[in-house]
Amino acid sequence: MLPTTSPQNGSLSARDAARHTAGAKRYKYLRRLLHFKAMDFEFAVWQMLYLFTSPQRVYRNFHYRKQTKDQWARDDPAFLVLLSIWLCVSTVGFGLVLDMGFVETLKLLLWVVFIDCIGVGLLISTLMWFITNKYLLKPPSKDYDVEWGYAFDVHLNAFYPLLVILHFLQLFFINHIVVINSDWFLGYFVGNSLWLTAISYYLYITFLGYNALPQLQNTVVLLYPFALLVLLYILSLSLGWNFTKGLCWFYKYRVQ
Repeated sequence: MLPTTSPQNGSLSARDAARHTAGAKRYKYLRRLLHFKAMDFEFAVWQMLYLFTSPQRVYRNFHYRKQTKDQWARDDPAFLVLLSIWLCVSTVGFGLVLDMGFVETLKLLLWVVFIDCIGVGLLISTLMWFITNKYLLKPPSKDYDVEWGYAFDVHLNAFYPLLVILHFLQLFFINHIVVINSDWFLGYFVGNSLWLTAISYYLYITFLGYNALPQLQNTVVLLYPFALLVLLYILSLSLGWNFTKGLCWFYKYRVQ
């Protein structure tokens, strides 16, 4: 519900103010993690599908949540739960493709979940939260900063297509079809093209997430890394760099 106001001075009542603090929102979110029946998995699947086909529709829903619940960030952890399942299943698939044993696959899973997903995700979210609040806020909007929870949601939204492309679709090409884990041109062309597509999704969905916030300005700067990405892609094909082969080597090195 929208926050109610006191008839005397138009400010939030003490009860409503407490309900809308960052701590209260975080407590509600974490509490729902323990109640699977309260999660809307159908809606989370809808979001995952539209992140590939029409990510703007996903962020329109975030805008609707702000109007109805007075917060930009998700209050339902269903998306996070499904993303975690995707991550675990795809990582086990990587272990099978790379001929890892049970212990090695378990080590890889722990690395990917706690370092690559949670650790890096927290780092990127905090960095984007700081940059947007420090440099992209409109002058009159200093009292309406970007929620850290929303920055984390933007990262999760952008990370999901990247995960599906690099950790799922790519599995079918590593040792089969085109064999991208090789030194021939077609192999690293297909592999590097998947990387280009995945990172492009990440950058574009991140841009859409912050562009949806009315208190931010000059969000187009978040698209500037596209130029560096395309340049790196062309350079990789010219020099024969194989990003997928490097990823496979890195995963094997991690679990030694």
